[in-house]
Order: sequence, then C-alpha cells, then structure tokens
Amino acid sequence: MSNPIGYPVFRTTDPVQALCVARQLVAVGDVRHAQVSVDIELRTVPEVLRIREALPDAWFRKEDVEDWTRDPSDPTGLHVGVHAPGLSSDPGFLSSHLPLWASMLDQPLGSIEEEFAALVGPNIGEIYWSSLEWPDVPDREIYREANNARVALLFNSRSLEFDDRAGDHTVLVHVRRAHRDGSDLRHACWLAKQIGQALIGPSQE
Repeated sequence: MSNPIGYPVFRTTDPVQALCVARQLVAVGDVRHAQVSVDIELRTVPEVLRIREALPDAWFRKEDVEDWTRDPSDPTGLHVGVHAPGLSSDPGFLSSHLPLWASMLDQPLGSIEEEFAALVGPNIGEIYWSSLEWPDVPDREIYREANNARVALLFNSRSLEFDDRAGDHTVLVHVRRAHRDGSDLRHACWLAKQIGQALIGPSQE
C-alpha cells in the first residue's frame, strides 16, 4: 500500500490563474479516467443558501467529531450528508450547525471546475483531480504512476488540512510517497517543470 504526498507548485491571489495552472498540471497526465471533486467550507447562513442554490447536486455535511460523539444517532443527517434539495433553509437550524461543508465528488472532468472557482469567494475550498496517470520517464528514473497521481487546488488556504486561512490559492501536485530514496521529490519537481513551475514549499500529507 502506498500513500500520496503533495508538493505546492504555484500560488496566486487570482483564482482564475490558479485554475489555469492546475489544469495545465492535470494535462501532463493521462486523463482518460480522471474525475474531479469539489469541497467548500461555509461559515454563514447566507453562504450556505447561496451554494445550495448554485450547486443543487451538492451534499452538505458537518465536520464536527464532538457533535457526532454527543449525538451518534445523527437526527439531522449532517454527519453522513444531506443532498441540497433536502437541506432545510431555516436560518435557525442552519446557524446552529455551522460551519457546514458542501461537496460534489467524482464528477466528469471539465464539468464543475470553472463554476466552482467562480463561486468560492472568501471561503476555504478545494478542487481535487483524481484517477490521473503520471507518465513514464525511465531516463529520469520516474515511472508510470496512477494510484497516487492527483492535483489539488486549495482556495484561501495553504494546507491540505484546511487548518489555516490565507488570502491566496495554492496548487499542489501529488505523487507516490517515497520513504527512503527521495523519488517523490524528484517526481514532483519533474512534473512542476513540465508546466514551467517549481516546488515552492515543503511536502504535505
């Protein structure tokens, strides 16, 4: 079993430019089986209602382990997720469960990225491309990689854990984690170079 490791390769305050660079990176790989997922943190009732209307196929959930412990019966359904049409619009209900997260998982490539980038605004969010395949470059001792080939675009955060809020957006490339030989760093550097970029920070897992 291998694990992916992410390296930041680009950062900007312009979400359109960030999306452009992320798509360039995605295109380095084989995208025949690629899928894209989006996720966004919503801290106010107006933002929840705005995203529910804009993304009627989204699912809304809570990321509150303490709440799950307090009431494992999950009467709201927000522990496992509520489909947008079934989410209450009552401000009192919504405000008592903030922050909420909204996501759309495993969507077709090119189906949601531009719309989501335009919707994120000041919220922390992510576009995440998976099921890619990085190419074989044997003369560089870089080998075909599918299981861990991913690209992430973080909005208003620089951490895959979403534990910091930032005023910019970061693109990360994911490769297979190497425990000893440093091949993950070499692989990430090569991928960044293919789109005229370079690593701009330490790895994240």
